[in-house]
Order: sequence, then C-alpha cells, then structure tokens
Amino acid sequence: MDIVMIIKSVLLLISAALVLLAAYGIIRFKDEVPNVLYARIHILGIADMACILALLVLNEPLLAVAYFILAPFASHAIANGHYYGEEEK
Repeated sequence: MDIVMIIKSVLLLISAALVLLAAYGIIRFKDEVPNVLYARIHILGIADMACILALLVLNEPLLAVAYFILAPFASHAIANGHYYGEEEK
C-alpha cells in the first residue's frame, strides 16, 4: 500500500467517527430542552463537514463544493421553518 491510500483510509475513518459522534449528539438531546432544534442543527453541521471531508478523500471535489455551499442554506431553511411555524401555546 502506498502512503496516499493510508492517508485516505485514515481520513475516511475520521469522517465516519465524526458522523457517529454527531448521531450520538442528536440522540442525546431530549425534546423538553428549549431550542433543541437549533442544537441538533449545529450537531448536524459536524456531520456535514465529515461528509465534505469524505467526498474530498474520494476525489469528488465538485460534489464537496456543492455540498459545502448548499448544506448551510438547507439548515437555515429548516431553522426558519421551525421558528416561524411554531404555534403559540
């Protein structure tokens, strides 16, 4: 094995670990906590960065750039939808 394959393998393992940590963070938060959606979106940002890193390692820079640009817009849209869609109790 050459050094490039080892580096790619290590980066993919790091990406996988970040995705697992993000999943654990999402599950850990209880729904009773105020503003839990915003905390969950923040945790998903970690998973987004791990996916971008994985795409770069897999030699897909165009997809990584598109994901890097579009993921924050999707998160912002979800947060705005939740904020303005809440009903007064």
